[in-house]
Amino acid sequence: MKLTFWGAARQVTGSMYLLELEDDYKILVDCGTDLDRQKSTNKDKVTVAYSIFPFEPSDIDVVLLTHAHIDHSGNLPNLIREGYEGQILCTAPTLPLAHLLLQDSAALNHRLLKQLHNGNGHGKRRSKKKPKINPAELFLEKQVNETVEQFVTIAFNQKFKLTKGVSVTFIPTGHLLGAANIVIEVEENGQKKTIGFSGDLGRKNYPLLQDPHPFPEVDYLICESTYGNRRHKATGTPEEALSAIIQQACIDIPGRLIIPAFSVGRTQALLYTLNKLYTDHNFPPIKVFSDSPMAYQSTKVYQKFIKYLNKEAQEFYEENEELFDFENLIYVEKMKDSKAISNYNEPCIIISSSGMVQGGRVEHHVMTNISNPYATILMIGYAAEGTLGRKLLEGMRSIRLKNNDELPVLANIQSTDVFSGHGDRDDLTRFVKYQQPDKLRKIFLVHGEYKSMTDFHAHLIQEGYSQVEIPTWGQSYQL
Repeated sequence: MKLTFWGAARQVTGSMYLLELEDDYKILVDCGTDLDRQKSTNKDKVTVAYSIFPFEPSDIDVVLLTHAHIDHSGNLPNLIREGYEGQILCTAPTLPLAHLLLQDSAALNHRLLKQLHNGNGHGKRRSKKKPKINPAELFLEKQVNETVEQFVTIAFNQKFKLTKGVSVTFIPTGHLLGAANIVIEVEENGQKKTIGFSGDLGRKNYPLLQDPHPFPEVDYLICESTYGNRRHKATGTPEEALSAIIQQACIDIPGRLIIPAFSVGRTQALLYTLNKLYTDHNFPPIKVFSDSPMAYQSTKVYQKFIKYLNKEAQEFYEENEELFDFENLIYVEKMKDSKAISNYNEPCIIISSSGMVQGGRVEHHVMTNISNPYATILMIGYAAEGTLGRKLLEGMRSIRLKNNDELPVLANIQSTDVFSGHGDRDDLTRFVKYQQPDKLRKIFLVHGEYKSMTDFHAHLIQEGYSQVEIPTWGQSYQL
């Protein structure tokens, strides 16, 4: 069989791996959007015969989706539009979360298409800056609805037959509600081979989510490496970390705390932790604005799939009847209400997307408060290079506006990784160590910045794993 890496190769996003069996049965694992949008020379050298994909989508027999995040699911509507007619297998919670995220992408695409249309001489002056987006990639709600019709959900930890001699098992990995690591078992030419895909590895003791389950021994392992060269710094619990920051930002000083957070996953962890602070620790009531319509919808999905959450969350729900709703919490849906938060003069907490401060309503809150010394901006997750979130973390002193005015950064910029949904180097090492070095034929490192991959590669060599590869985009291996 042949394994080809069509995404997340020497970069973080765009997960997409094609497994081709001897009888020409083709399995696509994940079909994510390339958010990095850095087209390497390797990509340029590959002859792409189709408008988006470097393979014929109609030739794919089945798609396996590890979890809902856009860098793993975001190209599925394009795959369907280009001719894929098969099933998309995932866990039950992944379906509604992926639906929400894809709908959000379609709405963004609709706005981008209007901008491209207006920028080409239809009512507005032609833009001098060429868009980095290929219009052919911009699917709309119609394609999303068609995509969701092809989803089929399967249970965790139950072997599911794909075709004769081929089966798949989804194994809980934390990280996000419904997220899975995947094991594919293939029997061909009288030999049995197993291939493991890590998806995105979660971490232990994360709010709401189950710990990653043990992973079976496989012949080949595809392993993400987002945090392959670093450990999480936070040592306390999420409640302790958040409590200390709120005390400093909203109580000791009557200011406002702005938390950029992804709408699906991170916001639910924050709201649950705040609920626990208010319910179990008699925390003083402070107004909390959850400013993201998609966060509100995804919170309802979490509420629906309580049985998939960890034991602590289930027990908290049984005792309090609410996981996320508490006094002084306001869900903000309309844009005018979002902007009106600026007029609220009491200490408050604003949770809004996106987590990297790149697009979304949080940009307004950050820009409105960036020169306010009584404001605190708390970064709680990964921020990609070039995003405003990363620049703030790196200590930028001012923000230049479109009219060339500059706003000084006077707000207090803080960060914590206690809410990071990715496992760190120790978690990744623990995941790999389910495999015996003398039996594992090869490890492929994906889904990480190249420095993270090379450092984790060196670490695994020291741990006794000699067969470690860092594939390039489009590189194939015979398994």
